[in-house]
Amino acid sequence: MTQLRDKVVWITGASSGIGEAMAIEASRKGAKLVLSARREPELQRVRAACAHPDRVAILPVDLTAFDADATALAAASFFGPVDLLVNNAGISQRGLVLDTSMEVYRRILELDFFACVALSKAVLPGMVARKSGHLVVISSVVAYLGTPLRSGYSAAKHALHGFYDAARAELWRDGVKVTLICPGFIRTQVSVNAITAGGGLHGKMDPATERGMAPDECARQTWRAVERDRDEAFVGTKEAMLVRLKRYAPGLVRYAIGRAKVT
Repeated sequence: MTQLRDKVVWITGASSGIGEAMAIEASRKGAKLVLSARREPELQRVRAACAHPDRVAILPVDLTAFDADATALAAASFFGPVDLLVNNAGISQRGLVLDTSMEVYRRILELDFFACVALSKAVLPGMVARKSGHLVVISSVVAYLGTPLRSGYSAAKHALHGFYDAARAELWRDGVKVTLICPGFIRTQVSVNAITAGGGLHGKMDPATERGMAPDECARQTWRAVERDRDEAFVGTKEAMLVRLKRYAPGLVRYAIGRAKVT
């Protein structure tokens, strides 16, 4: 079992949504937090909302242009070595395959996949040396259910599973745990901030996202899975049912997704 009390937890994408909710819940559980995102004022706001603001450090970073090793050293300078890294930062997509430029695909993969890998590799040597550590990766059900308008986003999430499943198989002897979290629709700004085929902002709240699970409930379920050392966990009952259905009736799910009104 993984206990959060007094552990150093580094969360990326912590200025809003799932990352913000995870930070607030982890602080309530007694963790020492390092919060990263691009917007420092929003990180300060999240820190103020935490149960123990004096045990929360702010580390602004743009994960599309950064030095992973230097950033990891900065994260460790606040409370000591990072015990848990939560790779939560990312961006979604709303654009057809035929319309989406390669520049947009590379931008999505850079943030949603390569930044996660770079940060993980930066903290792993210390975790291996201490024979203790936990990598938490916020993936998505689209890692299993590729849907229209999200080809690049789905590709990035598929890549995360391939990389971190392999990493888990290599690292368990060194005491390093890996947990992949696959949320469904969570009521955040993910669709508003999604990028279009041309690289602009989608700028709209999708109806399914608006009806989604509250971020604080997502955070509670996520930390429960981490504390139980789960390899993988789905957050969102309906979405998890679809993933299971695909295993037994892939043609039916493929038919439904291909004809769904997706926004």
